[in-house]
Amino acid sequence: MLEIKDGKKILTTPVSAGDLADIHIGDIIYLNGSMTTCRDVAHRRLVEGGRKLPVVVRDAAIFHAGPIIRPLGEDRFEMVSVGPTTSMRMEKFEKEFVEQTGVRIIIGKGGMGANTEYACKQYKAIHCVFPAGNAVVAATEVEEIVDAQWKDLGMPETLWHCRVKEFGPLIVSIDTEGRNLFEENKVIFNERKEKAIEKICKQVSFIK
Repeated sequence: MLEIKDGKKILTTPVSAGDLADIHIGDIIYLNGSMTTCRDVAHRRLVEGGRKLPVVVRDAAIFHAGPIIRPLGEDRFEMVSVGPTTSMRMEKFEKEFVEQTGVRIIIGKGGMGANTEYACKQYKAIHCVFPAGNAVVAATEVEEIVDAQWKDLGMPETLWHCRVKEFGPLIVSIDTEGRNLFEENKVIFNERKEKAIEKICKQVSFIK
């Protein structure tokens, strides 16, 4: 479900393709509901190992993140810090991951490439960037750790299934049309760079 609250675009899981239709690259959104941390090894275990994900992420969100968790006893946990991992590390797996799991929202750090662009366009998902350096703030937006699976992978790689409240801000970097904010900005910035270099060279041409 998509709602506008106090000027914020807030997505609440389960999220449908229709909810994402009017969300485009550069938009800032927030997330309510289901989000699961999921990094390299979990992706590889599903895509290359053929193992079914033990957490349902269909129409929900995953976060490329390796959190710091505080055990509270009796299989209860508290989120201490949860900063984004560089999403490009998951690029080789993301097309198959989205296809097999039905995840709608992928969150991480930095951009992703052609595999993720294809997956977002074909299966109507989006990739978002959570601002780096705000891991403790992100943890405060996790209301509860509901479940933990594949704990044999260690704390950073465990699937920490969370309930979040207005998790964000999330900057949309790939939308359901397959547009990629990072790639489009590269073109713009390179054009500016050439003009800037030309101008600077004229101003410092006296330097030998």
